[in-house]
Amino acid sequence: MLRYTALRFGLIVASFGVIWGLVRLRILPAGLGDSNYLWVGLLALVVSAPLSWVLLRDVREQAAVQVSQRVERTRQSFAAAAGEEDEADDAARATTGARAAADTGAGDARPAGEPHTA
Repeated sequence: MLRYTALRFGLIVASFGVIWGLVRLRILPAGLGDSNYLWVGLLALVVSAPLSWVLLRDVREQAAVQVSQRVERTRQSFAAAAGEEDEADDAARATTGARAAADTGAGDARPAGEPHTA
């Protein structure tokens, strides 16, 4: 991913340099007043976008594979952690339920149908 970003930035800088040279040679029109660098920068972005689409296709596809693998690993670790948490929660409920049943069963020695008074 870092490689693609660096190559993309390099392509923008190279486009800026070429377009700036063409503007200085008066092959391309200059911006109005002091907007020359803004004009060259915007034109460099517009020109570099289709160039990167064609020239950086393989690098972009490799970066996409890396990102998708990272997302899948994160999903799997999240699912594993959620499963472990569920198991621990179920075990805690079972222990608490068994303890509560033992507590109520031992102290409840009254005849059936007679109300419990504390």
